[in-house]
Amino acid sequence: MKNIQKVAFIGNYLPRQCGIATFTTDICESFSSINPGVQCFAVPITDIEEGYQYPERVRFEIKEQVLDSYKAAADFLNLNDVDIVCLQHEYGIFGGIAGGHILSLLRNLKMPVVTTLHTILENPSVQQRRVMDELLAISDYVVVMSRKGVEILSHVYKTPTEKVRLILHGIPDVPFIDPSFYKDKYGVEGKTVLLTFGLLAPNKGIEFALRALPDIIKKYPDTVYLVAGVTHPNLLRHEGEKYRLSLQLLANELGVAGNVIFHNKFVSIEELKELIVLADIYLTPYLVESQITSGTLAYSFGSGKAVISTPFWHAKELLEEGRGMLVPFGDSEAIARSTIGLLGNEVERHSMRKSAYLLGREMTWDKVARSYGSLFEEARQKRPAVMQNKNPMRPLNEQPAILPEIKLDHLVRMTDFIGIFQHARHNVPNFSEGYCTDDNSRALILTVMLENLGTINPLRLGDLTSRFLGFVRYSWDAKKLRFRNFLSFQRNWVDPGFSEDNHGRAVWALGTCIGRSRNQGFSQMAAEIFEQALTPVSTFSSPRAWAFALIGADEYQQRFPGDLGARNRVETLAADLMRLYEENSSVEWNWFEQSLSYDNAMLPHALMVAGRALANENMLQSGIEALQWLTAVQTSPRGHFQPVGTDRIFERGQSKPVFDQQPIEAYSTISACLEAYRITKDQHWYDEAAKAFQWFLGANDLGIPLYEPANGGCYDGLHVDRVNRNQGAESTLAFMLSLAEMTDITNIIESFKEPLPS
Repeated sequence: MKNIQKVAFIGNYLPRQCGIATFTTDICESFSSINPGVQCFAVPITDIEEGYQYPERVRFEIKEQVLDSYKAAADFLNLNDVDIVCLQHEYGIFGGIAGGHILSLLRNLKMPVVTTLHTILENPSVQQRRVMDELLAISDYVVVMSRKGVEILSHVYKTPTEKVRLILHGIPDVPFIDPSFYKDKYGVEGKTVLLTFGLLAPNKGIEFALRALPDIIKKYPDTVYLVAGVTHPNLLRHEGEKYRLSLQLLANELGVAGNVIFHNKFVSIEELKELIVLADIYLTPYLVESQITSGTLAYSFGSGKAVISTPFWHAKELLEEGRGMLVPFGDSEAIARSTIGLLGNEVERHSMRKSAYLLGREMTWDKVARSYGSLFEEARQKRPAVMQNKNPMRPLNEQPAILPEIKLDHLVRMTDFIGIFQHARHNVPNFSEGYCTDDNSRALILTVMLENLGTINPLRLGDLTSRFLGFVRYSWDAKKLRFRNFLSFQRNWVDPGFSEDNHGRAVWALGTCIGRSRNQGFSQMAAEIFEQALTPVSTFSSPRAWAFALIGADEYQQRFPGDLGARNRVETLAADLMRLYEENSSVEWNWFEQSLSYDNAMLPHALMVAGRALANENMLQSGIEALQWLTAVQTSPRGHFQPVGTDRIFERGQSKPVFDQQPIEAYSTISACLEAYRITKDQHWYDEAAKAFQWFLGANDLGIPLYEPANGGCYDGLHVDRVNRNQGAESTLAFMLSLAEMTDITNIIESFKEPLPS
């Protein structure tokens, strides 16, 4: 190929068992076969500690959850003078929030990038949209495998049409032969074979095909349903063979076990070709409409199979104009009717097969690989041979804050099997003070954030999360519909009275757990009480309780945006907070109350979040205005972060108390400023967050760090002449939450000079 000597394919790779691995292997091997003069190598994503026995084609492997591994991969590709990188993108195969770790690799590449999108979401979460926006901005070209993909990129992501290429999913080239050819080899000679293959998971809808079998067998007793493929490895790790066993039980209940074959094997491409050939009808009873591509459907369709499918996006396009048959989602009767109809109409079935096979000749891997080759040449010509460094050296004031390593030593020391202790004497837990729900809520938020960052061993992190979530759940008083707060070391509740702020913070933690945790058990447990806990907050008088709950509800709605009940409560709380701001603010005092006390930045943070969620520009701008005023108040004459002290209340018209300064103020400011940065894409807000973070590291009135690098703990506050040497839960969690949020934003922004892509 002209000007191309080396091509690297990034994505999962065989023998890892998944569709992306099969696709990456197929496109890499096919491209190499028709371009013997080009050096091709693979860079797979490895998701298990023991790794895989990769073939020689693999030159470098990326550890899924290790951020530095992505950066090292970029260095490797640059050092080896790779001409083109072809990335296979699917959110779930990369580490970080919404798979954001891959961006740290792409930002540092010096060569053109052609990205194949295996998932394109019409309604992405905020995190998914942020990752996709930057991915689209970095990529020189993006490949989609359906017209629907082109449409979504244009209408939702505003991607220029000249940047998008439609290349159909590749398929193996198999002859158009009679299904009986291989049936005797697999022991199904004389049978009518219905086939579904691929990794087993509940969204495949196989149970609906099973429920269709009794009616089909009544008409055609020699029918067998062959389900080929292993359980999805991720599902297998978390749930074992629960789904497969449920299907087997269902087959027994329906009396069709003698007509069902589970071929529990991740088949080779040669065996897969034979299984496809022997099928009389291919079934894809999938349950998710938004599936933009399906390799299993493409393989079967292109091999000339009669296909009955639910109308997910890819199927609707491939099977139009009589090339297949569509049935409603979750409709076993429709599957039975369509199958019986096709089996009884040989003319229609063979016409369908022929139409599919003819289009499939345009989808064979050699033709798909040639299309990719042409696109690689375009990308190379678009960029000069000497590439400009995407990350040139910048002066100190344009560089990100230097972040410490995330260390859990002190957090673990402060935690027993009940939860996290409230206080410490120096760096030793103070058992006599017991536990509180406030701190366990903060700890739950932290561990869920760390789960998304992917920098901590998931087993260790899951153990901690279960304790903090268990504590918050135990604190719920189902009769009073309130959270208790203080638990003694002797396991007795000793609450002096109900705390609205504690309740709001628990709602925040539960909403974050539901919205962000990938552990189904954790999110389900949190969901058991979330709605009940959110409902009474509108009767509270504390604006901070409103703010905590608003942020928690926003986290929840990132996952369940269609929950109208949650949205109504957001509207009510946001209106109350907005009313407070309008009643109390003026030109010189842009605030919600006539005083500044504690956790101050949470109020504008919540108003911004609500304004964004409700598309209320006045609310959003009021939140930004209040945060702008607060950060000015919290800036010392020398320019460093100086939070409002807690030795007295800062009343309007009085001088600002300077001591005692609390870590919780730094964290709430950092979190609010980063939210403002994400919303406005204004560099100013990242700088404000970085300034507040530096307070922990010594950029404060005394020039003394509060962070303890030896154990990851944080001192309890800054006095007029010294730091409070105790390392309690609130201060340590404030620092670790700050570090987690700063690490997250550092991982996802493209640069610290230019804003995020729109």
